[in-house]
Amino acid sequence: MPKPAIAITMGDPAGVGPELCLRALAAPAVRRLCIPVVFGDAAVLRRAAAACGLPFSTPAIALHDWQTGPRVTRPLIVDCRAVAPDAVRPGLVRKACGWASFVYVREAANSTLRRQVRAMATAPIHKEALSRAGVPYPGHTEMLAALTGARKVCMLMASDTLKVGLVTLHVGYTQVRRLLTTRRVLDTIELTAGALRRLGRRRPRIVVCALNPHAGEHGLFGDDEERRIIVPAVRAARRKGLVVEGPLPPDTAFLPAQRRRTDAYVVMYHDQGLIPFKLLAFEKGVNVTLGLPIVRTSVDHGTAFDIAWKGMASPTSLIESLRWAVRLSA
Repeated sequence: MPKPAIAITMGDPAGVGPELCLRALAAPAVRRLCIPVVFGDAAVLRRAAAACGLPFSTPAIALHDWQTGPRVTRPLIVDCRAVAPDAVRPGLVRKACGWASFVYVREAANSTLRRQVRAMATAPIHKEALSRAGVPYPGHTEMLAALTGARKVCMLMASDTLKVGLVTLHVGYTQVRRLLTTRRVLDTIELTAGALRRLGRRRPRIVVCALNPHAGEHGLFGDDEERRIIVPAVRAARRKGLVVEGPLPPDTAFLPAQRRRTDAYVVMYHDQGLIPFKLLAFEKGVNVTLGLPIVRTSVDHGTAFDIAWKGMASPTSLIESLRWAVRLSA
């Protein structure tokens, strides 16, 4: 069976993304898994290779030539030429880098929609750089929802040992309560259950976390969000035949005994799920965007500006992202 072509976006050029792409292109484990197609800037990758002491031998193809639809038979770099090489300063937030990182995602998403590649995996972008460039999305999830026309999406943080679906995404704590609705909680439960079924779990067991300490103590803490918003979503999911428990107090939901009988968690906000996830599965974890018409996975770490272009970045999470992209798109 031929290996699938998987797009890899280079991420913010000033971060560790270029080095991760170079390491992935050279990794025997990646070559055995798929045909990697990097969407980035060849000149930037060449500079990063020299800085990190890494090989640069993958052929590049201009974006306009790629868009004519060549058949992918070997690893490639799709040269988007989205940023001038001398505009990139490793470790510094730049408007030009924010725009370039958006271009890589846009072109990879379009190529995945056209089925030139089977799925896409993304290196990290920098939210401040995106904002400086005028890109109106705080992260990949919101960006890809707009680019693909998806109506309901959520983040699933996934590893072999722990999976966590997020009801709200990259927003401040003061906005979480305003964004919580029964419909949104139910959508996240259903999207998470659907992903688990694609991974072979016919009757996945899902735990839904409460918003407030002690699951609200019957309205003593918070504004009784558990009773008014979360419980109705759990009941609706059960009526649809899903196996759902909760809302459980988040401070005990991730204890080992509970994890052993849980296939995935649904949490109300970013850090409620990302803190336990990164504690338990940092380098082996990936971010999967559910609800898109394409498969998209990502590393579970940031741009790491402090070590950018120093030859220190580990490609483990990116390789895991590629593994999950192949697995979910099979």
